[in-house]
Amino acid sequence: MTRTNPLAYILKKDRFLVLIALFILCVLSWWYIIYLYNQMYPMNMDAFLFAMPMTSNWSWTDFVLLFLMWFVMMIAMMTPSVAPLVLIFTSINRKRREQQNPFVSSGYLLSGYFLVWAAFSLFATILQWLLQRASLLNPEMITTSKILGGIIFIVAGVFQFTPLKNTCLNTCRSPMAFIHQYWKDGKSGALRMGIQNGTYCLGCCWILMILLFVSGIMNILWIAVISLFVLFEKVVPAKVFSSIAGIVLIAYGIVILLR
Repeated sequence: MTRTNPLAYILKKDRFLVLIALFILCVLSWWYIIYLYNQMYPMNMDAFLFAMPMTSNWSWTDFVLLFLMWFVMMIAMMTPSVAPLVLIFTSINRKRREQQNPFVSSGYLLSGYFLVWAAFSLFATILQWLLQRASLLNPEMITTSKILGGIIFIVAGVFQFTPLKNTCLNTCRSPMAFIHQYWKDGKSGALRMGIQNGTYCLGCCWILMILLFVSGIMNILWIAVISLFVLFEKVVPAKVFSSIAGIVLIAYGIVILLR
């Protein structure tokens, strides 16, 4: 009877191990978000001071912690969406390893993907500082301008019908097609693939993240709704789903302006 090499057995389960790793990453990110939320509500500002400075005179510590808040939110929201691509990449690399080709960890692909969202998190942190400096953001991290809030929702709705949205969404919906079109060998190649996919994903979803400035940056319900919407939009091929969402966003923006 042939004895199975434990290491070989584990390597054959690489997709399962990667899936578990992604699940743990997502759970830990959501745990951090919920922890911050519990610190903030019911408005325990002494405990939450580290995450939301009350003036526009932020210290570097304030900036770094707010950037971390945004980045962890992006990881929590976008990990489920990138999971199919990472799993396909893992399967292809297993086959390449069996053919004696150089093995590349899926971590390089994922790191490239989240580098893009780290850049967005930096942008969002700077935007939050600017809004607070202009007194357009209250201590609950919600915009104080009804006009700005309505415009953001309307722009988000209109964006659902733009060619840029459709191009980015179609690319994100087809991880296998993306692999065939953009495959690059090596660790640096995997990193660049992650950056490319992250860029398409950002192009698809950036305005949805900006909605958090209207609903509340730490609004758990809205974070969950946007996360599910991003996932469903990529999984459900029907264009009508995105179109209905666009109409709803535009209508809600108009309601905000008219209130």
